[in-house]
Amino acid sequence: MEIAEPERLVGRNTVQAMQSGIFYGYVGLVDGILDRLLEECPQANVAATGGLARVISPHTKHIKHIAPDLTLDGLRILWFRNQGGRK
Repeated sequence: MEIAEPERLVGRNTVQAMQSGIFYGYVGLVDGILDRLLEECPQANVAATGGLARVISPHTKHIKHIAPDLTLDGLRILWFRNQGGRK
């Protein structure tokens, strides 16, 4: 089953209902966590990362930036720094 925005909130069959529940449940989870995080750190910049960032982030209240390769970029930077000048 694909994780994608469903055609409607209330599915008309089991697969549509499951897809809607997964999609909107995840959007609600992200928004709930970010609501609480931004209460503690209102100046925080929020960026979505990973494979589903482009699917989920347009439907959230707080995500304004998408950086799908942020984790890999960070690991690459750490690897280069840990090489200690070796090539």
